[in-house]
Amino acid sequence: MLSKVYSSSTYGIDAFIVEVETHCEKQIPSFTIVGLPDSAVKESRERVTAAIKNCGFDFPLKKITVNLAPADIKKEGSAFDLPIAIGLLASGETISDEFLSDTIFLGELSLDGTLRRIKGGLPVAVEAKKRGLKRVILPLDSSKEASIVDGIEVYGMENLTQVVQFLSGDSEIKPIKTNRNEIFSAVNKYHLDFSDVKGQENVKRALEIAAAGGHNILMIGPPGSGKTMLAKRFPTILPPLTFDEALETTKIHSVAGILSKDKALITERPFRSPHHTVSDAALIGGGSFPRPGEVSFAHHGVLFLDELPEFKKNVLEVMRQPMEDFKVTISRSKMSLEFPANFMLAAAMNPCPCGYFTDPNKECTCNVGQIQKYMAKISGPLLDRIDIHIEVPAVKYKELSSEVKSENSDSIRKRVITARETQQSRYSEIDHIYNNADIGTKEVRVFCRLDSAGAELLKMAMTKLGLSARAYDRILKVSRTIADLELSESIQPQHISEAIQYRSLDRELWNH
Repeated sequence: MLSKVYSSSTYGIDAFIVEVETHCEKQIPSFTIVGLPDSAVKESRERVTAAIKNCGFDFPLKKITVNLAPADIKKEGSAFDLPIAIGLLASGETISDEFLSDTIFLGELSLDGTLRRIKGGLPVAVEAKKRGLKRVILPLDSSKEASIVDGIEVYGMENLTQVVQFLSGDSEIKPIKTNRNEIFSAVNKYHLDFSDVKGQENVKRALEIAAAGGHNILMIGPPGSGKTMLAKRFPTILPPLTFDEALETTKIHSVAGILSKDKALITERPFRSPHHTVSDAALIGGGSFPRPGEVSFAHHGVLFLDELPEFKKNVLEVMRQPMEDFKVTISRSKMSLEFPANFMLAAAMNPCPCGYFTDPNKECTCNVGQIQKYMAKISGPLLDRIDIHIEVPAVKYKELSSEVKSENSDSIRKRVITARETQQSRYSEIDHIYNNADIGTKEVRVFCRLDSAGAELLKMAMTKLGLSARAYDRILKVSRTIADLELSESIQPQHISEAIQYRSLDRELWNH
């Protein structure tokens, strides 16, 4: 007896349909799974056998062959337990195959038949809708994320018995629905706010420019000056996620299995802050079966690297490609896949090993060689990819004790959103460009033209500071963003002048 059940697996952040074919024949009892299964899939035999018996169903004492097609793609994970169990029960005629042709089954079975949570529910629901299937049946704890997809019925089940009763028509279960509008009504209700930070108005201005243009930013200052505090509040001034951005971000978290079971959609921009001991595979992504890294978890959000020179040099260098291409390509001998990684980098560092090189109140104990060795941990090509370098001085007592409330995140965000809307309108006819940070050299020449006074000012700065060609483009992009914040059609000399100030590490100060 042959039965066919549909399941799914993920490849990168997208899903593909897997046909689970089950063949039973009267020979010496055996149970074989073919179709390039990994160890977790091979172990399904034991889980499925025990679950079927413990739920009170008849397990066929026959030669059982389960084929996972297409057979040339590696299948991994425990989500094939449920479709294999349903295939066995259908081939033994315990359940009818009426619903099997337009339903996707996913779920890990415990030995008593309880369904455990699985990864990738959201991309599977998206693919099922695309392929014209009617419903997805998966564990209750994984159903919330899948239910965000319109046009497909999502059923969350607690155990194998419940699935069989539903398929046999013995019980009526309503599909799970999630209200998108209700989810997005709670967007941008952050606990942190820029008004919490005393002083540092120049750094807040730099962060506003970074948010408005999607620029990377590096903050340099002594310990306790507020670098981390400011970085944690950075997402509060970014524009809210659109539905498409939220969907893509949620898919990444879903395939990695780090999405909360009671969360249908990620509606706030991610903020990821890996420790400086992170490996290159954990930061970029990788593994024998590739998994997203921190740069992908920060997609459409902020990746914060505190104490930047403390990160291993090879770890920082592998970030250069995703910072340019907004994606990570992981190649293996049998596969090559991509994870999106369009993030904003916010980094913080001390100006020297002791931290007090630029502090007027405390004496620096480092010599010239120590400072240069410390700064050399960050390569020139990586620094060139960071548009804004800003000094964060120690906060004075007068500012700390002041009762005056500084500007809150909401009012800053309004200006940022206005500037982003200007950019979206400007680049509406160009694919994959949404803000000033995304534009390439060709677009810089078109959209960042200078008048003679601005060109002369930039020429002088380039000569004096010895800036690279990439730094030249960065200054023009930041100038364009400053002009957008001031609702100026053209880039004025004062915009160029301010943008040049945000190249601190290119100045002679850091070379003693």
